[in-house]
Amino acid sequence: MALDESTFPWLSLVLFLPLIGAAGSALLSRWPSACRAFALTAALVELGVVAGLFGFSRGDGGWLRMEDFDWIPALGIRYTLGLDGLSLVLVGLAAFLQVVAVLASLGREKSRAGLFYALLFAMESGILGVFLALDLALFYFFWEVMLIPMFFLIGVWGHERRRQAAIKFFLFTLIGSLLMLFSLVALVIVHAKATGQYTFSLLLLRGTELPDGLSHALYLAFLLAFIIKVPLAPLHTWLPDAHTEAPTAGSVILAGLLLKTGVYGLLRIAMPLFPGPAAASLPWLAALGLVGLFYGAGLAFAQRDIKRLVACSSVAHMGLLVVGLCSLDPAGLEGAVLQAVNHGITTGALFVMIGMIDARAGSRDFERLGGLWGRVPRLAAFFLFFNLASMGVPGLNNFAGELLLLIGAFRQNPLVGAAAVGGMVFAAAYTLRLLQGVLWGPPRDEAPMPDLTARETLVLLPLALLALILGIQPGWLQEIFRGSLAALPLLLSGGAP
Repeated sequence: MALDESTFPWLSLVLFLPLIGAAGSALLSRWPSACRAFALTAALVELGVVAGLFGFSRGDGGWLRMEDFDWIPALGIRYTLGLDGLSLVLVGLAAFLQVVAVLASLGREKSRAGLFYALLFAMESGILGVFLALDLALFYFFWEVMLIPMFFLIGVWGHERRRQAAIKFFLFTLIGSLLMLFSLVALVIVHAKATGQYTFSLLLLRGTELPDGLSHALYLAFLLAFIIKVPLAPLHTWLPDAHTEAPTAGSVILAGLLLKTGVYGLLRIAMPLFPGPAAASLPWLAALGLVGLFYGAGLAFAQRDIKRLVACSSVAHMGLLVVGLCSLDPAGLEGAVLQAVNHGITTGALFVMIGMIDARAGSRDFERLGGLWGRVPRLAAFFLFFNLASMGVPGLNNFAGELLLLIGAFRQNPLVGAAAVGGMVFAAAYTLRLLQGVLWGPPRDEAPMPDLTARETLVLLPLALLALILGIQPGWLQEIFRGSLAALPLLLSGGAP
């Protein structure tokens, strides 16, 4: 019997399949080989289902799928999921990077493989929930669900200073979460007093009339929660520590997806709920983005640990993304979303390769690595490829996103655009230093080093192919999410003081 596409709960299926993966991984924990096979199968099945969602894409900005049921009627909380072009591309990125994270982890979990994969799948479900939830209570629930698995992945499977990094990650994100919770509850109460109806529906709460002072205060709380996750300087200090100590899979998901939940929160929640305060904050946010771009590049240039270097580079990349987003220019907004996807691909690949280098050399110290081009040419070639992509070399994926971000910034304010170009040049310097030292610098150790295995090549090839496809023809992806961004500039220009 054929499924009725109009009623079948595709979004719930996408949301709960990772929980089946988590439960199955936990149940198979006594049999590590079976557990790994099940985890990979579950991740691939999820990716297949998510790939099917792209068949619903229309490119018109409307809701492609929506599911709505009562959850806690007494409080006006509903189980409401929605999929549009913006959430679709991020859900697709999440499913793809989950496969990468599982493949990169097979046999390298150190211990307790079942619990490791269970946490990885639970975190995927939380991330997907953030991208799909249209009830703010449900959104907040999934926002918190993301926090717990990552805390344990860093704290249990991380490196030497894993506990300190996990606690720092937990405290920063918890503070942001509590601010969001207080603001959310206040917004719901004000709406209920005005309408006589308690609701957490994002679509209904958008029209709530608020006094200017309260509106700015509530927006600030949401804003802080999201820019902590992006992160923007000076609220970025948890990120380098978390990346440095996290296992490879944790770093892939952290850079590729958790940071993007902050960007999504700005676009989907904070700015549409509070258009007036959001419009007033854009110059300040753009300034913070520029600070993050220069400061992140400077931090990266000063690092000896190549994993920490890439972590600091994320601060710079996300700073540039926010600069383009704040332009409210169509090119800048499209560039922000495109760059969110591209950053997930390239930085995820770099963290995977750094894990491979560490496993071979026993070190991530810049000064103890060198000569990899002659010793492991296939690994070195991939490392060069993804670093060039990260720099925004034409023909590779980051180029289109960065170009659109700069176009948006220049249209809004030429001085901001010029500053962003300067920051990108500064950012290129640390990448060239990294390549020169690691690939062509003098080797500190002449011991033989194995090149990429077939499994490792299988992890990197899909990432490289996607980077090439999005570098040569990014337009197909832009068509999916372009319509979802069209209303935001009009909303904020109308709401500006």
